Amino acid sequence: MTGHERSPALPACVVNCFHYDGSGERHPLALEAISDVLAADDGGFVWLGLFEPEDTVLDKLQEEFGLHDLAIEDAHKAHQRPKIEAYGNSLFIAVNTAQMVGERIVYGETHAFLGPRFLITVRHGASLSYAPVRARVEREPELLALGASYGLYAVLDQIVDNYLPIAQQFKDTLLLLEKDVFSDTYRRETIVRLYDLKRELTYMRMSVAPLQDVLSQLVRTSSPLIHDQEVRLYLRDVLDHAVRVNDSIDALRDMLGTALSVNLSLVTLQQGETVKKLGAWAALLAAPTLIASWYGMNFRGMPELDARYAYPLLVGVVAVVCGLLYRLFKRARWL
Repeated sequence: MTGHERSPALPACVVNCFHYDGSGERHPLALEAISDVLAADDGGFVWLGLFEPEDTVLDKLQEEFGLHDLAIEDAHKAHQRPKIEAYGNSLFIAVNTAQMVGERIVYGETHAFLGPRFLITVRHGASLSYAPVRARVEREPELLALGASYGLYAVLDQIVDNYLPIAQQFKDTLLLLEKDVFSDTYRRETIVRLYDLKRELTYMRMSVAPLQDVLSQLVRTSSPLIHDQEVRLYLRDVLDHAVRVNDSIDALRDMLGTALSVNLSLVTLQQGETVKKLGAWAALLAAPTLIASWYGMNFRGMPELDARYAYPLLVGVVAVVCGLLYRLFKRARWL
């Protein structure tokens, strides 16, 4: 069977619906036949994938799988916080997904229903298809035999792994911006870009941090739905990846905050240097202006006006004063 095999009777929002029997063989399944297959109890499980399903489809699935009303109500809405809820003999898990579109992160959600012999994934918004996940699981029959809980691990693993290249891309962007941060010239675009990066990382952390709690609960849960110790080991590995992503986000946010502060300090320092230079030149111009202004007051009793060498002497005095001021400011590094 090919990875894209799909029953023509399925609604458009149903990406795929397969029954994996006890031997690991995959069989396309119509929605109406789900309850009959589950009742047969052949040791296999049903894996159903949906994308922004219609209300009528969710109502049908509630009937076929025996899902709780509150779980179906949550799956209707695409604005759930990351969480895990137990409803009778099934678990409802909601997590955020992320994709890079240009230089912005676009978020979506994945809702998963895990039962004794079924796994349902419901995607909303920006979320990559889980067809590659399904294909990878199918290539490993011994892991497929672990049941629906291993399929849940594979889905969560892809969700967490999608965050890793995003964090790395932000890190690379920050390294490139460091040159502009320490540049001698002020660029408004640099500040705007740094702010945008920090904002995106803040939103990203709001998605990853609660995901850690969800994974921790799955690792520690005593639910019989995740009874195999090997599946718990795989879930622990996903939790480790999520912690690493969260640590990377925190480190990048700190670096961005530092970069913003350094850039602001450098701009302030540069402005201070400019003010000092302007002040020094103003003082150099003020000295001859002050001396020359004395001779513009039209006083008669100014003896130096009649002296033979008064003019060249005055020019010399002005030159000496300006020279001393220039040397003083140069030594103080104002010029």
